[in-house]
Amino acid sequence: MDLSHLPDKPGVYLMRDAAGTVLYVGKAKNLRARVSQYFHKTPSDLRRKIPNLVALIRRIDYVASASEREALLTERQLIQRLQPFFNAMWKDSKSYPYIEVTREDFPRVLFTRRKLRDDGLYFGPYPKVEPLKKLMAHLWRIKFINLRRCRWDFSLEKPLEDKKIKACLYFHTGQCTAPCAGRISRSAYAALAARVADFLRGDFAKLRAGFRAKMEKASARLAYEEAALYRDFLGAFDHMEERVLVGKLEPDFLENAVTRTGAVTALKTALGLAKPPAHIEAFDTSSLFGRQAVGSSVCFVNAERHPGHYRHYKINFKNLPSGSDDFAMMEEIVGRRLAQIARRGEPLPDLLLIDGGPGQLAAAMKAMAAAKVKLPVISLAKRLEEIYSPRFAKPLLLDRAHPGLRLLQALRDEAHRFGITYHRKLRGKSELEG
Repeated sequence: MDLSHLPDKPGVYLMRDAAGTVLYVGKAKNLRARVSQYFHKTPSDLRRKIPNLVALIRRIDYVASASEREALLTERQLIQRLQPFFNAMWKDSKSYPYIEVTREDFPRVLFTRRKLRDDGLYFGPYPKVEPLKKLMAHLWRIKFINLRRCRWDFSLEKPLEDKKIKACLYFHTGQCTAPCAGRISRSAYAALAARVADFLRGDFAKLRAGFRAKMEKASARLAYEEAALYRDFLGAFDHMEERVLVGKLEPDFLENAVTRTGAVTALKTALGLAKPPAHIEAFDTSSLFGRQAVGSSVCFVNAERHPGHYRHYKINFKNLPSGSDDFAMMEEIVGRRLAQIARRGEPLPDLLLIDGGPGQLAAAMKAMAAAKVKLPVISLAKRLEEIYSPRFAKPLLLDRAHPGLRLLQALRDEAHRFGITYHRKLRGKSELEG
C-alpha cells in the first residue's frame, strides 16, 4: 500500500475497509513511520489483530495534529464516537485527567477526570498521566507543592474540629502547612497556591534547569536509575507544555479534517512531490499606478490558515530597476521571507506558491538561488488557473473541482486579501498626510 501521502508529523490515522467503514483509529508522533509498521513484519507484530486488520485495509485517512498530545486527545474522542471494531481500548466513557487547584479558602491540588463548573483552576487534560504523577509526587516531597492534602471541607467561617486535626497524619508528621490549625495565614497560603498555579500554567524554567543539571550529575557518577527519574521529569514538562487545540469535537470534525488532509494528499500527487505539502506559503504583490507597492505572504498548515506566519512587506521603489516592476517586487518579498526564516531558524515550507505566471515564478526562483534554498515552488496564473512549475515543460491544468487546486486557490486568494488590506491601509494613511 502506498503510504507516501502520510506526513512525518503527529496526527491520527483512520484505517477503512472497502466499504469505507472505519476499522481502526490510532495516533502517532510520526504518521508515516507508525502506519508503515503495520505492513512490515517485526517482532512487535505478534499481536493477533495485526494480520487480520491489515488484510481488510483498503484506505487510510489521517487527521493532522499540532502535537502528539493533541493527537492523543483526538484519537480518544474519535474512538468513543466511531467505536471501531479493532479498537479494544477506550470504548468506555472514561476521560483524560485534569489537575485542579480548588476554589477554597485553603485550596488543594487534585487529579480529576471531571471538569466541573466549581470556579476551580483546571489544567490539562493530560493523556500521559504516569510521568506527570511521578513529577507531582516529587514536587510534594521537596515541598515545592506545599498545600494541604486532606479531604476535609473547612473554611474561615467553618473551622475544622480539633479532633480531626489531632487525628491527621500529615499534621503530626509535618507534611502539611496546617492552615486548619492556624500555622499559616490565609495570605501566605494563597501565595503557595499561586506558585502552584503559575507552575501548572508553564513556569518551568527554573525547575527544568535544576532537573537537567541533576540528571547530568547522576549520569556522570553512573547512577542511571536516578538519571532516568530526572529524565522522566523533563519529559513530563514537555508533555505539559505541548499545545492542545482540541476541545469537544464537532459532528462534522472528521469529515472536514479528512477533506483538508485529502486536499494536501491530492496536491502531492498532482505535483509529483516527494512528501505532502502540509506547510505552504503563498506570495502576492499589490500596487496602484506604481504607488504604495506592497507584498504579502500567508501560510497554511495542513490546509488551515496559520496567521502566525503571515507577513506583509512595504516595497521601496528606489530598490527596483524600473518603477513598478512586478517581477522585481516578487523577488524582493520572497527573498525577505526566506532570509527571515533562516534568521529565526524556522523550518522551511514544504511548498512555495507564487501568484502569477512564469515571470513571477522565475523571480521567486532567483530569490531562492540567492538565498541558497532548495524547495518546491510553483505559480498559479489567474486567467486559466494554470500551474507553472520548473518540473513541468508545460503548465498543469487541473479540474476546477480538484481539491488540490481548491487549496491553491484558497491560499492565493488569502494572500491577495491580506496584501490588499495592507495596501489600502498605507494608501489611506498617505491620503490623510497629503
